[in-house]
Amino acid sequence: MDKLLELYKQWKGAEPANIQQLPGGGSNRTYFRLTDLDGQTVIGVIGTSRDEDHAFIYLTEHFTKRKLPVPQILAASNDELRYIQTDLGSTSLFDAIRGGREAGGRYTLKEQELLKRTIRELPNIQIRGARELDFSNCYPQAEFDVDSVLFDLNYFKYCFLKATELDFHELKLEADFRLFAKDLTNDSYEVGECFLYRDFQARNVMLDHDGNPYFIDYQGGRKGPYYYDLASFLWQASAKYPHKLRRELVYEYYNSLKNYTEVPPSRHFANRLSLFVLFRTLQVLGAYGFRGYFEQKKHFVESIPPAIQNLRELLDTTFHYPYLMDVLRRLTELPQFQQIETIASRADGYKTTDLNPYKAHPQDGPATFSKYDAQGPLVVRVFSFSFAKGIPEDESGNGGGYVFDCRSTHNPGRYEPYKKLTGLDEPVIRFLEDDGEILTFLDSVYKLADAHVRRYIQRGFTSLMFCFGCTGGQHRSVYSAQHLAEHIHAKFGIEVRVCHREQNISQTFEARQD
Repeated sequence: MDKLLELYKQWKGAEPANIQQLPGGGSNRTYFRLTDLDGQTVIGVIGTSRDEDHAFIYLTEHFTKRKLPVPQILAASNDELRYIQTDLGSTSLFDAIRGGREAGGRYTLKEQELLKRTIRELPNIQIRGARELDFSNCYPQAEFDVDSVLFDLNYFKYCFLKATELDFHELKLEADFRLFAKDLTNDSYEVGECFLYRDFQARNVMLDHDGNPYFIDYQGGRKGPYYYDLASFLWQASAKYPHKLRRELVYEYYNSLKNYTEVPPSRHFANRLSLFVLFRTLQVLGAYGFRGYFEQKKHFVESIPPAIQNLRELLDTTFHYPYLMDVLRRLTELPQFQQIETIASRADGYKTTDLNPYKAHPQDGPATFSKYDAQGPLVVRVFSFSFAKGIPEDESGNGGGYVFDCRSTHNPGRYEPYKKLTGLDEPVIRFLEDDGEILTFLDSVYKLADAHVRRYIQRGFTSLMFCFGCTGGQHRSVYSAQHLAEHIHAKFGIEVRVCHREQNISQTFEARQD
């Protein structure tokens, strides 16, 4: 501490009037808020690893030159084990979105906007930050490579998988690990250099008074693919991001990335991202296994169930690692992991399998993590309607299809604030999802629809129709029809046409072209 105070005095010309030690993070560094007589504050840092501290100081000075939103290094000791940086305040993104997280994934519009601001800024530090960066200064290594991937995969195997006592064939799993590592580190679409933040999470984002994000704790960064940070941030199990919000954030990131570099087609982007989501999930489980099973830390044991749920949802994605996927499927079926349910999934109206990272944005083409691809020219039509005006006619000549009655669920149309809105508007969506009846209703519909669509594809049928009716064809039926249409398109990649008859609104989700 004396040496830090000496550094402060050399920089400031006087000793601090007040010293406050700050709560520790996940590193071995110790942080202090140092205040002068005028009330101006800076952060003093005492480190234990010269290499790690050098990486942070070098990266910070480089990013500052590129005018990126990071703290500034004001002074550093010759051995770089002590340094002083600007004070970014005490409000992290993690703290700012606590309400949505504790509400099980129901983030307010303000919280969603903070997340979008942050995710739009990420490509700035990844792409612009990599320009003229000497990666040899990175710690503990300069580049994301096969060896580092295999290290993390084996960390998962030894610290988590073996701890569950699940039986598996070591050599078969190792073969898939090596293929997985090769795929993660090889992409012909990736252009130029990128700074991989590696520990990009809400705790490492500070917010100024206007809600603008500033980045900290990137000393573990290195050269690598940008998908890693996106997967790390959005699929963090404890964040409980609903699927719909997660899709919107991926879309925000994808569009922001276009401002800094050439981007791959959206479908390729989604497929690559899915690989890193799987990798990051296994990496996290390895850490949770070590900290929870071996070090007996309760917080990490409690974090395992939502991570397992993330893994369970990934199993409906097509990955070309058959033995690894078989092991992971059997892992999620172990008795100790059976009573797992995510509030975030329930809150967004999807039970498990929808991992489409985009909303319907036809200008960029649909992208999906779907397990099933269209095998025939099946077109699914989904209608919302008012029973008072009759069931929609089937123009295909097949005589119609499923008709679901939404009138048993709570009707937002009974309340004045929602009377002029529809099931496509956010306040109505929130009303229905907070109430929960519509989600239970749709859970059964999804199961029935999935089985029917899958069988129609197998048999080569060309037309299938689903209709949702309610009293006025405005709220419950519109919500249900829209969500089923998005669900089917995301999962099967086939053409889906949705028509909200009483609202005179139509939309077509085009079939994916392979």
